[in-house]
This record gives sequence, C-alpha cells and structure tokens, in this order.
Amino acid sequence: MKRKSLKLLCTALLVTMVGGAVVGCGNSSSNENSEGGSVTISISGSTSVGPLMGKLAEKFEADNSNVSIEINEVGSSAGIKDAINGVSEMGMSSRELKDEEESQVKATTIAYDGIAIITNNNNPIKNITIDEIKGIYTGQITNWNQIEGGKDAPIVVVSREEGSGTRDAFQEIVGYKSEELLPDAMIANATGAVKETVAGNKNAIGFVSFEYLDNEVNIVNVENVEPTAELVKSGEYKISRPFIVVNKEGSLSEEGQKFIDFILSDEGQTIVKDNKAIPVK
Repeated sequence: MKRKSLKLLCTALLVTMVGGAVVGCGNSSSNENSEGGSVTISISGSTSVGPLMGKLAEKFEADNSNVSIEINEVGSSAGIKDAINGVSEMGMSSRELKDEEESQVKATTIAYDGIAIITNNNNPIKNITIDEIKGIYTGQITNWNQIEGGKDAPIVVVSREEGSGTRDAFQEIVGYKSEELLPDAMIANATGAVKETVAGNKNAIGFVSFEYLDNEVNIVNVENVEPTAELVKSGEYKISRPFIVVNKEGSLSEEGQKFIDFILSDEGQTIVKDNKAIPVK
C-alpha cells in the first residue's frame, strides 16, 4: 500500500507506437496495467479517516494481490473536490456533505466517529460543557481558572485548518463559525498534529478523532459524558460525526466497488471497530 502526504500529481505516460508517439495524462482514478493486470485505487481526503482507511486497505490488498490502494491525506474538502474533479477515484470526508457537494457526488457512510476534547496530562480538568468549549474557542474564556477545577493559567487554543472535516463538524456541533474562532488560536494541519501540540503544551486544549486517543493526553468528559463509542451510539455523547467515502456517480471501477463492499462487510466493520471507530452496523 502506498501512502502519500503530498497531492497526487498527474504523470505523463509516453508510449512509443508505430508511426508516432502518444502522450497521455490521466486522472488518478483506478488504472489497470495491461501487462500485469494490476489495479490502483486512488483515495484522497480526511486525515481523520485516513488511518482507518489505511488499515482497511492493508487487509483488502492482502486478499487481492492485483490491487494497490493509494491514500492521500489532504483534508475532507480537498478530498471531495478531488473526487468531483476526477483526480481521485474516491474522496474521504469526516463531515456531512454540503448542499453544493451532495449534487455532485454519491456518499457512503462507512463508520461513525466521536470528536474528543483533549488537554495536556498535567491539566486537572476532567469535565467541560459545550458552552465552555464554545467560550474557549471564541475567546470568551481565556484562563483555565474560569473552568471548574482549573488552575490559574492562560488557555492555549489548538484548532484545525480551514477545510478540515473535523473542524467543520466540531464547529457546527459546538455552535460557532470559522470567523468567530479565536484569532490567535494555533492551527494544526492534521489531527495527529493537534494531539502532538496538546501533549507538549501544559496549557493547551484541542479536539481529535477518537482513534487518536491514548494516554499521551488527558481526555475530558463533555457534559459529564465520557467520550466512548457506546455513548456516541446511544446519543449521549454529542460531539460526533460520520466517516464518509464519496465518488462521482458511475465512476467507480469494479475493484473500487469491491473495496467499498468489503468495508461494509462484517470483516470490514470489525476492522472499523478494532481501530476505535464506530461501525455502521
């Protein structure tokens, strides 16, 4: 499996033929090698969905030796755009589609995910309310002593970049818009970067997908509800969103459709569960 951190680049293929040459530059959808019969499925998008997609791809490739899956983590909005423009066969999104996107791509929900509030392990805060989260991210609450149990220290706000599905979902649920975000908030370009920043700054707060949770950070309850898969399913934990795969109608290759079918199978959904995401069934 090939994992890339930079956008897929269109590669010119020069084929010498009798009487001349053909130069082709195709999109990054599935491509079959006429000699070996190998197929590449290109997927780009959410950095939250990416790690899970990597685990699913690893198993699918093991069972289908002719298939290679390329995963490019560029953010939800960019991944959806890639699918619309034919740059990738599929896009990954960790937010609901916007109205203008719904008319251009087909969406398949492959899992659900909670978004957890994290602080540094030295932070004594164990619970926070939605209103307090909004206050922190919009600059109305600036010191930890304004939160019950907090010490006297300035709050360092860590958010994701514009176009992040995690950020879009988080802002919608918490109840503020991008223009209301604290101007001097630290911006991280991936979920892992949020976690790393919070783990290294004793006064920081951030939000991450459940799959990134471990003992490197302090996991904070929201409205006295623990961030767990079971409580997301029950509706008690409110900060959650879907993991979606999108494609243009009629654009999926046979192998691409088989991969989606695999993700939704019992085996695929077991992988979803094992990687701290929430199965759709």
